[in-house]
Amino acid sequence: MRILVADDDPQLVRALRITLAAHGYEVVSAPDGAAAVTLAAQSHPDLVLLDLGMPRLDGVRVIEALRGWTAAPIIVVSGRTGSADKVEALDAGADDYVTKPFQVDELLARLRALLRRTSASGGEPVVRFGDVTVDLAAKLVTRGGAPVRLTPTEWRMLEFLARNPGALVTRQTLLKDIWGTEQVADTGYLRLYVSQLRKKLEPDPATPRHLLTEAGMGYRLVVD
Repeated sequence: MRILVADDDPQLVRALRITLAAHGYEVVSAPDGAAAVTLAAQSHPDLVLLDLGMPRLDGVRVIEALRGWTAAPIIVVSGRTGSADKVEALDAGADDYVTKPFQVDELLARLRALLRRTSASGGEPVVRFGDVTVDLAAKLVTRGGAPVRLTPTEWRMLEFLARNPGALVTRQTLLKDIWGTEQVADTGYLRLYVSQLRKKLEPDPATPRHLLTEAGMGYRLVVD
């Protein structure tokens, strides 16, 4: 199980990393809200531990961004004790709220409970645009109810875009996700695969409505 720890307190992050690793969890960490959103899209954590008062992007905005594409449990770990803060975080999509300072055993128990619930119910989203349905759990794409055959690379690209609907995904991010490195030169590979996806998924591939190119930057999946 992979846990994303998003907090601008390096001492707390270090303590959580050591504790969670000792209990068998893989830990990735982000020092601010914007980095948390980016890292979540790249690493697909099974659970997120999130502070509210972070630089660059407030924790509530991070929750809203994550809930646009993932059902992974989110536990807010914050020094804010007011009921209004708790209500706002929970309404935005957080699953639990733990106030700092906290008991490690209690945090671990809440973490285990949420992971058990997610494992039992499944957590992968289904993304729809036009007459296309992308089932991320089943790794299945249908158009008008009929299965669409994708190559492994086409699927990897569509999966990443579907996990970040509406968001700009840079060319560098896609290259790293698909080929494992940002150093791979984009010699037209991305344009080729996007063109193939458009032929299979767009009503009019020459005038795409959903798989859009952001000139000089990357690509965006626009859902209905």
